[in-house]
Amino acid sequence: MADGRLVPNVRTDKASLDYMEYLSASCKKHWSFLDAIYGVLPFFGMVLRSRAIQSKSKQERLKALALQVVSTQVSDEINIVRLIELAKQQQIYDIDIHLPYSLTDEQLVFIKGESKHSVVLSQRDEHLSVQIRSIQVM
Repeated sequence: MADGRLVPNVRTDKASLDYMEYLSASCKKHWSFLDAIYGVLPFFGMVLRSRAIQSKSKQERLKALALQVVSTQVSDEINIVRLIELAKQQQIYDIDIHLPYSLTDEQLVFIKGESKHSVVLSQRDEHLSVQIRSIQVM
């Protein structure tokens, strides 16, 4: 049974995120010392907290983890790079991010350059579509 059509395509998952929702939650959050550490080193917090959300769907896990790493303390570009990394870790390769404004060409170039993965970015008004390629950028 080497027929490729019988193999499920894991790349079909797509997530849609409202960026302002995560920034708003970050503003309302009461910060503890550990939260401050997670804000500076977000992937440290993801490792420690990820066990609690393992039973959720990929999209639910992505959204829960995004609440942990999106921060008003860093630029929007860095937050988007963090979201891309989270999506890749959850095996989600297509993301639609609703932003409060359109990104500039310079911001898009920065995001592509800072991403650990090869990404295709396309923007329509305040919607940024991200496609993560499987080839890792060195």
